[in-house]
Amino acid sequence: MPKFAQAERAALCDAFADVGPDAPTLCGDWTTRDLAAHLVVREGRPDAAAGMFVPLLAGRLESVQRKVAETPWDELVEKVRSGPPRLGPFGFPGVDEQANLSEFFIHHEDVLRAGDHSAARREVPVEEQAALWRILPRIGRMTLRSTRVGVVADCPGHGRRTLRGPRDDHGNVVLTGAPGEVLLHIFGRGAVADLELDGSDTDVEAFRESSLGF
Repeated sequence: MPKFAQAERAALCDAFADVGPDAPTLCGDWTTRDLAAHLVVREGRPDAAAGMFVPLLAGRLESVQRKVAETPWDELVEKVRSGPPRLGPFGFPGVDEQANLSEFFIHHEDVLRAGDHSAARREVPVEEQAALWRILPRIGRMTLRSTRVGVVADCPGHGRRTLRGPRDDHGNVVLTGAPGEVLLHIFGRGAVADLELDGSDTDVEAFRESSLGF
């Protein structure tokens, strides 16, 4: 079975090596060094990573991540490339692919698309697009939880499925494009995602104003 999460991890690390530690990303004001430190902490320091979800622990997360970011750049990239600790939560068989495919795909694009949004897009293998298509419903349940608009993914060659039903008096907005582009959009990267949005003006506007992502 192809290991797309591992392929995205390796490609992201290659991108890190190409652009260096001070390049911009699509993660707010994070540089590539900040992003690499985030990935190391997320996989290797569950005690600190809990701060991503528990506000009371956010200060500890920030402190640990800042310390990890001081690691020499080549060493920091190698920590990301070598993968999660075998005894950590991401080290169990099968967990890496399930938990990290979307994470590394998104962050790889965060680096590639940060500098020039009009730059040529890479060609994502059709098999990987199919893997991204399969995880869209699971990811959508988390990233679309605050929108009141229904969201339908229409991915030519893969299918059409509802990621979230409409609420209140809203209808559906249809996102048409490759699965990877839909994933980018519902993770809050709509400004750089290559998609067509179709729906009533009211619903499209409401969707654009929704808070997306985790």
